[in-house]
Amino acid sequence: MAIDFTLSEEQLGLRLQAREFAETVLSQVPDVIAPIPDPLDRFRALKPFYQQMVDAGFVKGLIPVENGGHRFSNLQFALACEELARVEINTPTIVLGTGLGTFPIITAGTPEQKERFLAPFVDGSPALAAIAFTEAAGSANFDHPDPKYGVQTFAVRDGDEWVLNGRKAYTTNASGWDDEGADIISVVCRIDETKPPAESLAIIVVEKGTPGVTFSGIIDTMGHLATNSPYVDFVDVRVPVENLIGAPGDGMALTKGSFSWTCSSIAAAAVGKMRRAFEIAYDFVSTEKRSGSVPVIDHQNAGYMLADIKTRIEVGRYFAWKAADHFDKTGGLDRELSNMSKIYKSELAVQTVYDAMRLVGVDSYGDRVPLGGIMQDVLCLPIYDGGNMGVRRRHLHEMLRTPGYDHLAAAENRLSV
Repeated sequence: MAIDFTLSEEQLGLRLQAREFAETVLSQVPDVIAPIPDPLDRFRALKPFYQQMVDAGFVKGLIPVENGGHRFSNLQFALACEELARVEINTPTIVLGTGLGTFPIITAGTPEQKERFLAPFVDGSPALAAIAFTEAAGSANFDHPDPKYGVQTFAVRDGDEWVLNGRKAYTTNASGWDDEGADIISVVCRIDETKPPAESLAIIVVEKGTPGVTFSGIIDTMGHLATNSPYVDFVDVRVPVENLIGAPGDGMALTKGSFSWTCSSIAAAAVGKMRRAFEIAYDFVSTEKRSGSVPVIDHQNAGYMLADIKTRIEVGRYFAWKAADHFDKTGGLDRELSNMSKIYKSELAVQTVYDAMRLVGVDSYGDRVPLGGIMQDVLCLPIYDGGNMGVRRRHLHEMLRTPGYDHLAAAENRLSV
């Protein structure tokens, strides 16, 4: 049977919807946030655009049908991400952050937990979710087997409540629109400081307005300029014992699953940014002579570079599709291709945007050609959501060391281990 990359009518419709939304709505974002010096105010300025994403159904696309949504497959989400990120990265990142915050609940929550925690995301309001994963001191060793190290955010049971203490960073969306917090924050913590993460790592949901949650400053990033990235302090935060998602120790698989879910979408977003860089460079070399007698594109080297860039875009797109489809077909249990696609495309995007800048020359480093801003955005992709070095170590290297690893399984839509 031949392999068919033809999109279904539903998939193509979603892709075209995302493209039109990006062109008509998200294209306005850069001019709105450009004059705003404060990163928190830039984030707040996105609220009307995020509301339009809610109205268009993108946030309901995160939520299962049985909970009032119309959850996208991983492939559908990737298709949308390419189109949205091509035009603007900040507003789609809010959706991605909300997806991360709701993923553990959707994956391992009880029916009662799903009904309670997911309700704000289907009522039409600009609700936000976040995952509080990264420790203020870094989380490269969040799964360290020695309980003295790793995650230092702890939850201690006191009767019918968990008492949370710790500090997190880069918690996208966490401070919310009004500094009172996201509607829900899924906190990666440990419930026993004497036990390793395999036994003690957990995810506990903290709802908006819970006493003891404070936000101690926004990290002003060089790209993703309107993304909400606060430090979050949890000081004697009390939540019901029912806010624990799954069981103690499930935090390991839920955390890895959450960030693996985003991988193919980040790969697709990288393709979108590469597309935009190609379009800018192609237009430039097709029209500019740079004081010469012919357009730049007539020079052989320029043509070769454009051909290489376009090839990378095509390869990246189909790798993202394959990774997303494999994630769907294995129920998210096989994360190999998702993680590989994120690593490959995020790093290739940096090289590709740089090559587009080389084609344009020094003007790409100023405000006459918008490639510098694209470079600032793509530089984030290899180092967030666990970072590519961590993904290699905690996901792929770990998988390669597992007895019975089958290197052909992913190519045949089977589990690798």
